[in-house]
Amino acid sequence: MKLDPIVISLLDTDLYKFNMDQVIFHRHTDLNGEYYFRCRNEGVVFTREMFDEINAQIDHLCTLTFRKDELEYLRSIRFIKHDYVEFLRLWRPLRDYVETSLSESGELGIVVRGPLFSAMQFEIYLLEIVNEVYFRMRYDYSELRASAEARLNAKIEGFNSGRYTFRFAEFGCRRRLSREWEDEVVRRLTRETNNCVGTSNVYLAKKHNLTPVGTYAHEFVQMYQGIDSIPLAYTNHCALEDWYDEYRGDNGTALTDTVTTDLFLLDFNRAMVNNFSGVRHDSGDPYEWGEKIIAHYQKYGVDPMTKQLLFSDSLDFDRAQALYDYFHDRVKVTFGIGTFCANDTDVEPLNIVIKLQTVNGRAVAKLSDSPGKAMCRDEAFLDYLKSSVAFRLERHRENKEWRRKLVE
Repeated sequence: MKLDPIVISLLDTDLYKFNMDQVIFHRHTDLNGEYYFRCRNEGVVFTREMFDEINAQIDHLCTLTFRKDELEYLRSIRFIKHDYVEFLRLWRPLRDYVETSLSESGELGIVVRGPLFSAMQFEIYLLEIVNEVYFRMRYDYSELRASAEARLNAKIEGFNSGRYTFRFAEFGCRRRLSREWEDEVVRRLTRETNNCVGTSNVYLAKKHNLTPVGTYAHEFVQMYQGIDSIPLAYTNHCALEDWYDEYRGDNGTALTDTVTTDLFLLDFNRAMVNNFSGVRHDSGDPYEWGEKIIAHYQKYGVDPMTKQLLFSDSLDFDRAQALYDYFHDRVKVTFGIGTFCANDTDVEPLNIVIKLQTVNGRAVAKLSDSPGKAMCRDEAFLDYLKSSVAFRLERHRENKEWRRKLVE
């Protein structure tokens, strides 16, 4: 079964890929990385036919370059700088950076190796390819499409009837059912409701004249773990500093959980609180997290209603509404909803990821606020990272206690 090209534009990716890549282009071109694919679902089997089609699609991806109108669109985004766009004029994905494998049991392997400013761009394209190949070749696509349409109709009715009252952005391209279905979802949600404020997909934002949405991902903080001169427990601090130096508050939603939210809050000082427009939740209990963030703003005398909490952890529409009802009168609340926008059908979606695992030959890891989300190929490094974080948190508690006793 031969499929049409799945990725037809290099804009068909999340905005935060360009945001992060611009910082790397300006500050860290010496970093090299390795990304590894993982399917978290149990019992998923990729056939040889699927594997061959995935490789053919990757081959096609690596023939693409940015078109003139696409580069002009990127220039129109206020915080994307012209020198970076000129770099993208020359850039293209290189097939040599991507290695694929298929085990006898049907386990798919993908590894991306190369300069970080180039290797990082493959993630979303590859996930889009794997997801669409799997669902088109594993199931009757027309049946999946029909069930997805019925569920989308119900969501739109939920907004128009007043059942759903929150605002959100579509974050679905990495696990979408297909390119054409994500296009339809974005078109209908933005035209048939007043609640969808944009999409993370830059191609669809351009096509439908929408706001592209996104800041940075875990990999941005992780990459600092591969820089020898930075202590592990201060990598988030350095990431925040570089991000602010690059964007000066113009692209300012911070992700809190790469090395735990508790550690993030030590680095999210008064200057950062004032210069970032909000923070994003992606693991752990969202209610506990929200309360913790509100208290942090209040500690610095900042009105939480002037800041934004962006929830994006495996949300469906009912969970988002419950969070909105709980928080909306105390803080600005918005949502990024992915799978339940772009791949909500009668079958279980794939939970697939491609994660940064080494930088300049050193292991890197995400801890998150949910232990099951940690992913690292080096258990010794993961233990070392955890102990470094715990040591800094404990030292901070000891210093607070010492200062309290001095006052007494």
